[in-house]
Amino acid sequence: MKILITGCNGQLGTELQKQLRQEKSELGPVPERLRNATVIAVDVDQLDITDRQATVDFVRRQHPDTIINCAAFTNVDGCETNHDAAFKVNAIGPRNLAMAAEKIGARLIHVSTDYVFPGTENGGIPLDEATLPGPISAYGSTKLLGEQYVQKFCRRHFIVRTAWLYSYYGKNFVKTMVNAGRKLGKLTVVNDQLGNPTNAVDLGHVILQLAVSHEYGVYHCTGEGVCSWYDFACEIIRLSGVQAQVTPCTSAQYKQMNPASTNRPAWSALDNRMLRCTAGDPVRPWQQALECFFAHWDGENGMK
Repeated sequence: MKILITGCNGQLGTELQKQLRQEKSELGPVPERLRNATVIAVDVDQLDITDRQATVDFVRRQHPDTIINCAAFTNVDGCETNHDAAFKVNAIGPRNLAMAAEKIGARLIHVSTDYVFPGTENGGIPLDEATLPGPISAYGSTKLLGEQYVQKFCRRHFIVRTAWLYSYYGKNFVKTMVNAGRKLGKLTVVNDQLGNPTNAVDLGHVILQLAVSHEYGVYHCTGEGVCSWYDFACEIIRLSGVQAQVTPCTSAQYKQMNPASTNRPAWSALDNRMLRCTAGDPVRPWQQALECFFAHWDGENGMK
């Protein structure tokens, strides 16, 4: 099998390459059909997915069986100030990949986000795939349009929404908390935004399982269990052994301290219902996945 990974230098793209190279993850082996797979890993310097013709030509030349789109403009505040760039990467890029995939009969796995939801529900029930989106930010709205383009232009598609992603590689909330804790000795983190921390190992494992299935559609894939950013930060500091005090604050208080920040969903906890009902849901409880992360993280940008 031949797999094209876009956005290959990011957290998920790097993790997917590792799992395909090692033919396993912390959750188990990759599917038999993916062993010895040919992996074409590209980032923006090799393929600009916002260029339709270049994308179509590249996909036609490489002729992959599966495309996994990890490319995205994920800076939530930056999406507000540079909406055109976010629109190109998060909406037009997936459209171009979908059109290119359809031309050669490839399947497309597109990674999306919990930010397609408004976050106004506070009934304590995680959102499944039947919940209607309603983004409140440029990031969320551009990612939702990207989903819609994938659905419209590629019949064999998987849309995989995730949230609060962290990994051994690249920048993420876990590393930010550890580094800030070491440097400052104290952290202030919002306690009224709730969601699901997700280890990129779990997400990558699920994506590769879907890559050999015919269970097309929209999926949620996040760590099991719900917490606030404050809860998440407390567990990060505890497991890291860093001596730092974590203090909770409200979103309104955070906004006062950071007036340029964009509003985030207050409730974006997702339910992996589609996985449970089709391919199976192997995703770990978020606390267990985070503990495993600290057992293997080298403290920098990789594994021990």
